[in-house]
This record gives sequence, C-alpha cells and structure tokens, in this order.
Amino acid sequence: MAGKTKKKKKKRMPAFMMKLGGLVVAKGIRAWMSTLDYRAVFYDQSIDPIRGEGGQRIYVFWHENILLPLYLRGHCNLAMLLSQHPDAEILAHVAYHMGFDCVRGSTYHGGSKAIWELLERSRNQHLTITPDGPRGPRRTLAMGPIYLASRLQLPLVVMGFGYDRPWRANSWDQFAMPRPFSRGRAILGPPLMLPRDLDRDGMEQSRLRAERLLNDLTCEAGAWAAAGTRKAGEVVIRPGHAPAAAAIESAAAQRQFQAATARAA
Repeated sequence: MAGKTKKKKKKRMPAFMMKLGGLVVAKGIRAWMSTLDYRAVFYDQSIDPIRGEGGQRIYVFWHENILLPLYLRGHCNLAMLLSQHPDAEILAHVAYHMGFDCVRGSTYHGGSKAIWELLERSRNQHLTITPDGPRGPRRTLAMGPIYLASRLQLPLVVMGFGYDRPWRANSWDQFAMPRPFSRGRAILGPPLMLPRDLDRDGMEQSRLRAERLLNDLTCEAGAWAAAGTRKAGEVVIRPGHAPAAAAIESAAAQRQFQAATARAA
C-alpha cells in the first residue's frame, strides 16, 4: 500500500558465528585485561567466590563494569543473569568461555522462567546480577536481587569496581573500557542479610540501601584507581588465585566499610 514502509527485520547472526565470535571476544578480553594491575579490599575475604567458603551468595555490580569480574572470577561456580535480547547473545557466549554459567531473562522478557531457573541454580551455585541491566537507568538498582536475597535467604554482596580514567562507550550505561596497563580496583562490601518476610515498603527500603552502598563503593573504587594510592587492607587479585590474607590492616578496612554502610543506611 502506498505511503507505508515495511520494517526491515534485523538479521540474526548464525549460531555458529555467535559461538565463534564469543570465543574470539573472550580471548581478546583476556589479553586486554591481563595488562592491568588489580587490587581489592574485602570486608570479609571469605566472601570471595574463588575461596569456595560458606554457602551460596548473590553478587551485584553495575553493568558498565562487567569486564572486571568476567576476567578475574571465571570458573568460580557463578551463574550470571543475562537478558534474552539478541544483543546479549554474544555476551552469553563470551561469559561461557570466561567460565560463567548463564541464565537468560530479565524484567521485560522471560522474567518468570529466569526466576525459577535462578531458584534452582541457587541450590549449588552463586548468582551474579547486574541490577541496572539490560536497559537501565544507569546505576539504578532493580528490585530483582532484593526479592531473591529475601526469599532465598542468601547474602547479598555488593561489589564496587573502578578503573583509572577508562574509555566510555556512548551507551545507556557508559560502558567502561579500561586503558591497557592501567589500574583496576575492587571493593567488596559486607554480606547483607535481608529478612524473609519483607513487605513492599521493606523491599523498597532495602533496595535503596543496597543501591546507595553500591554507588558509594563504585565511586570509591574509581577514585582509588585514579589516585593510584594504597588502601588499608588492600590485596593483589589475579584470575584463578585466591588473594593472600591482609590480616594486619583488616580492622582499618572494616572501619571504612562500617562508615560506608552507615552512610547508605
């Protein structure tokens, strides 16, 4: 009919090309990220999934910083929640080659199925979620991780990541691409245990608290990376190796976390 234009369907890449592309990108990420200097501060080093200590947990960090955990903590019994959007297909293959299991779904598509799969995975795997993905708004925490942490009675571990003056993509999350041979920093907060019987108001209060803490730790990690200074309780972190304990300065590090948690409360 005149005056009407047909919408062009976006052609999907063949499955074998997706798998090959995921492998190539994963190798590129490993080569790129291996040039960085990584340091971390833990409120409690036992929450590091590489140690295999304690029960399952839910780890959350902002979508823009996904490269750091992909590189450092593959093959640590982690299941990552990823969108069913076609654009996330290549990321799912990358995550697989980096050592992560994937659950596909989001608030918008496949949510119920994803929740049930996460429930099953949580019996013997840690869960990891980017709570502002896949559409944003940037650095705004969705309710999903709060609901899961409350109902499953799993500790919620908030992780702030930062790089030294990273390049930023022109995307909704301002995706961070670290400069080669720069600094990457991680700050892992205390595990948050939420009551099982949270009502709607309790869920929202817990969501705001976790969001503030995640933003505080992310900003602090970025400032630490840019400054290049030492931080009380810092440890060197590498893929495949548990960091050495920082017992001497752990008390000072815990005081810093207590101050950050008080600000977020």
